Amino acid sequence: MTDQIKRFIRVDHAGEYGAARIYAGQLAVLGRGPHGATLQHMKDQEQHHLDTFAKLITERRVRPTAMLPFWHIAGFALGAATAALGSRAAMACTVAVEETINEHYLAQEAALDETEAPLRSTIAEFRAEELEHRDIGLANDAEKTPGYRILAALIKTGCKAAIKISEQI
Repeated sequence: MTDQIKRFIRVDHAGEYGAARIYAGQLAVLGRGPHGATLQHMKDQEQHHLDTFAKLITERRVRPTAMLPFWHIAGFALGAATAALGSRAAMACTVAVEETINEHYLAQEAALDETEAPLRSTIAEFRAEELEHRDIGLANDAEKTPGYRILAALIKTGCKAAIKISEQI
């Protein structure tokens, strides 16, 4: 297994961990409201993604990122903070995160050859679900969040930094 594949699995595990924590934070604030079921649906899908990458971490003996304790707190805090700003801001967070992950997964798909067809297929499946989450966010007025462009840009920048850090540490 190449170092590139190890980085892919490590960072995807970390990303799905962070995503599950973001939805947990959003659910803590908005879970009893009208968006609770939608947020739970997205969290359940992220948990499936996380479980899949956790299994790959073990099967392929890939070292997980040392940043998991930080992502545990940061993910929940991001989810709770955006949810505290209202459901539109929570959906804006979802859109920003999922657009970043879509680009990330798309690049990984392109980099994987036939020797990694099962991993490429898994990534493609998860990317489609991430796009579903983005679309849910857009359908729930994410773009009507005051300061949407700034908020989305900040979250995307944070996600890209988390990806780079998790690939290495």
